[in-house]
Amino acid sequence: MDQHNPFARPSTLPFQLPPYAAIRDEHYRPAFLEGMAEQLAEVETICSDPAEPSVANTLLALERSGQLLDRVAAVFFNRSSSDSSPFTIALEEELAPLLAAHSDAIRLRPELFARIAALHARADELGLDPETRYLLERYFTQFTLAGAGLSDADKALLRDFNTRLSVATTRFEKNLLADTNDLALVVDDASELDGLSAGQLSAAAQAATDRGMPGRFVITLVLFTGHPYLALLTNRGVRERLLAASRARGIRGGEHDNRALVLSITRLRAERARLLGFATHAAAVTADETARTPAAVGDLLHRLAVPAARNARAEQAELQALVDADVAAGILAEGFDIAAWDWAFYSERMRRARYDVDTAALRPWFELESVLRDGVFYAAQRLYGVTFTERASLAAWHPDARVFEVCEEDGSPVGLYILDVYTRDSKRGGAWMNALVSQSDLLGTPVIVCNNLNVPQPAAGEATLLSLDEVTTLFHEFGHALHGLFARVTYPKFAGTNVYRDFVEFPSQVNEMWRFDPEVLANYAHHRETGEPLPPEVVAGIHASATFNEGFATSEYLAAALLDQAWHGIEADAGTEITDVAAFEAACLTAAGLDNPAVPTRYASTYFAHTFSGRYDAGYYSYIWSEVQDADTGAWFAEHGGLTRENGERFRERLLARGGGIDPLEAYRDFRGRDAIIQPLLDRRGLN
Repeated sequence: MDQHNPFARPSTLPFQLPPYAAIRDEHYRPAFLEGMAEQLAEVETICSDPAEPSVANTLLALERSGQLLDRVAAVFFNRSSSDSSPFTIALEEELAPLLAAHSDAIRLRPELFARIAALHARADELGLDPETRYLLERYFTQFTLAGAGLSDADKALLRDFNTRLSVATTRFEKNLLADTNDLALVVDDASELDGLSAGQLSAAAQAATDRGMPGRFVITLVLFTGHPYLALLTNRGVRERLLAASRARGIRGGEHDNRALVLSITRLRAERARLLGFATHAAAVTADETARTPAAVGDLLHRLAVPAARNARAEQAELQALVDADVAAGILAEGFDIAAWDWAFYSERMRRARYDVDTAALRPWFELESVLRDGVFYAAQRLYGVTFTERASLAAWHPDARVFEVCEEDGSPVGLYILDVYTRDSKRGGAWMNALVSQSDLLGTPVIVCNNLNVPQPAAGEATLLSLDEVTTLFHEFGHALHGLFARVTYPKFAGTNVYRDFVEFPSQVNEMWRFDPEVLANYAHHRETGEPLPPEVVAGIHASATFNEGFATSEYLAAALLDQAWHGIEADAGTEITDVAAFEAACLTAAGLDNPAVPTRYASTYFAHTFSGRYDAGYYSYIWSEVQDADTGAWFAEHGGLTRENGERFRERLLARGGGIDPLEAYRDFRGRDAIIQPLLDRRGLN
């Protein structure tokens, strides 16, 4: 690799911010290849060391390895997700099997596992501090579950499974991005989009112009089945077209059809699980999560599914009564049964009637800059004392991505936070957080975290007005960012959000609570034109409607979580018997009592990126699992005075700052004084 390659050494920019102005496409591939070769050489040095295994010559040496690979991977995979191009797509497909093989070359190296196992056997004699002892436990467990103890023949099979899975999941994601772009709804006449605000029409017009269709309107799809505009569009036919486009992703035939990949991925995962000694992939995954078993996951999901489905049916009957009343009053010429594309529209109408809350009309109170600075940042400052200063001179990966320096109350540095808000065809759907630089005392590295959202961008000069859901998403993702910013650990393995997958959503869900905290809401919810605060009666209506439509919301989520568990609960021998994706989905939802056509699953299999191309395979249950701790934590804050520095510091020091360096349930007990209880969750979702 050319030593002028920007990835050759740590960046000299503040907090080691990647030098985006100097990074070109041709720099990535050589850096990846050199990074993999360098780490394998470092592992070879560990394995060939004649000295008795020690923490220093094995664990710490392993933690120090792969720094070049980490630098380039963090930058590249953030770019491929947030601003992809034909180059990134091609390189990612090339790299997927290489990186899978690279990981296997480390985790399946017998000499390395022997050294780790030897240390593990003597753990009680080594006098290790708690974080180092936990590091040893995690390495031993992860190497064991990764197949380090298999025979050479079985390791060869495992490598083949991992390589094929890396290719298939990468292709799934690229198919989904392409189909999501292809299926964006194109509308010729603004009258068909009645119900959208001027800003939303502007965003749709700008999206059409960007695609070379000036004078028309384009509504881009979101990652999940529904769409925020379904609550607004008065034209029932357009609503139906929009939902149909969303649900058509990955099932239209041709090169972007994901059905064969769904079957292939689940079969390969099932076969790999059997090779590793597990009955199913779900069993293999949960073995190293706080849930421990698929049965524990199933117990929670099914416990919630029955009341959720019951509540959804009651909600549906109420919505149907609105339609029937419109027919009786002559407002509608003929009636219809509430369908999936009607639910959001009529539920918003009912919310207005019942609680005097019109969520669409709230947008002028939720201007992006105010929500960010006077809401998200303000809550963090009140709780943790940190401040955020924009650094316009620091460039990120896209002109829309903004860089903020985060400092403690005394001015000492915390790290950098980067926010990339707007949707574009080159960005994958959804919202997420990742780290560009991960804090570690061992390596002396600082921390840089980023959030990506997918908010439609209005025309130049127009304000970005957020929906209530988008406000929630921003607070949620910022909760992940705080976890990444505040974790202070010794080892890279424990940096930031590197915790059990079914715990990682907990801090982000906790941060959502502050969006409606009276002090926070009063600070950011001001009308962008008049400056008037959100009226008290509207605030009261928002709080009163907290459990409104929760039957639908919980049902659509549980349907996806149970579908994820069903695909990954297939045993290897049964995998080949399943050939019809739609039929499998239908059977799963029927068995769970969630087969209501008006309440589709939040993600259908062919666009379920979390489980077929993300890192939530057999783990989509994590959101509701983490919400048990989240709701219980909300109760704790309420009991102890809410938004105070004392409460924030306790949560920061005992949970966020620990990163992955402690068993998360132990950290929770240290914070709460006991294990979480489920009742606050049942209360929150109206499932009593």
